[in-house]
Amino acid sequence: MEHHQVAAYLAAMAVGALLGWVAPGLGPGLEHAINPVLGALLFVTFLQVPAAELVRSLRDGRFLSAAVVVNFVVVPLVVAAMFALLPSDQAVRLGVLLVLLCPCVDYVIVFSGLAGGSSRRLLAATPVLLVAQLLLLPGFLYLFMGSEPADIVEVGPFLEAFVVLIVIPLALAWALQAWAARSPAGQRVSDGATTAMVPLMAATLLVVVASQVPKLGNSLGDVVAVIPFYVAFLIVMAFAGKAVAHLFRLDASSGRAIVFTGATRNSLVVLPLALALPDSLAVAAVVVVTQTLVEVLGMVTYVRLVPRLVPVDDKRSAVPA
Repeated sequence: MEHHQVAAYLAAMAVGALLGWVAPGLGPGLEHAINPVLGALLFVTFLQVPAAELVRSLRDGRFLSAAVVVNFVVVPLVVAAMFALLPSDQAVRLGVLLVLLCPCVDYVIVFSGLAGGSSRRLLAATPVLLVAQLLLLPGFLYLFMGSEPADIVEVGPFLEAFVVLIVIPLALAWALQAWAARSPAGQRVSDGATTAMVPLMAATLLVVVASQVPKLGNSLGDVVAVIPFYVAFLIVMAFAGKAVAHLFRLDASSGRAIVFTGATRNSLVVLPLALALPDSLAVAAVVVVTQTLVEVLGMVTYVRLVPRLVPVDDKRSAVPA
């Protein structure tokens, strides 16, 4: 499974797209399955990050600073550069801003780990990134679009995502780690759980794609209009993330993690915000969903290309992280 994981992920997305197309009525039910499947995936991811290493990573001020700079300085500048070129529809622009200005705090850890990035450093950075986006998003929306859009940001979806996708899986992973350290039975359970990484990632991609494809049908024009911007964002942030990692003199593992955190966005958390908008702004949700689909394909590509972009023999690798 590890050797053929990229093929498995592409197949899962293809099956999800087909399922969403032929059975759109399943979409709402599958949408409710996203958080449980994603939570299980993150539990397995956290299980491979010893608690002691996570605590040490919290003291890594250089990596945390790089993560903040790439997400809350570089990304807004990139978004500002493309903002004037976006379609003039306010709902489309709002959807793009909502999703691009918020860094991912969940499956970025998994994809970064698959590319040899430092999962434990990204995990340690998630509380900082989540709180920062919650505080800064209203201000960013105000700068780009004025006061009215800034008023839609709510704390609830962010807190729910943090508890369901980070706190609970992490607590369960640490409990299993403690059991495995004391008991052969616990070690067997832990070893068995870690083998589920690839199937869980495939299941996550299938569920996300299948649940969101039915929503794209009536807004094809809006989808087509924003896809080039999302693709351009992924391309630009690959090199911007590498530049930030170089600026902070990070090693290859940390540098790859910075590339991933700069490129992946918090679509699964901001989607409830977009869905709660008035009917006049309903297209924003479709724009957010479109970013999810583009990003998933982009992450599969990143897993293959980022190790080449930030190779282990990079000069930064000589500098301790």
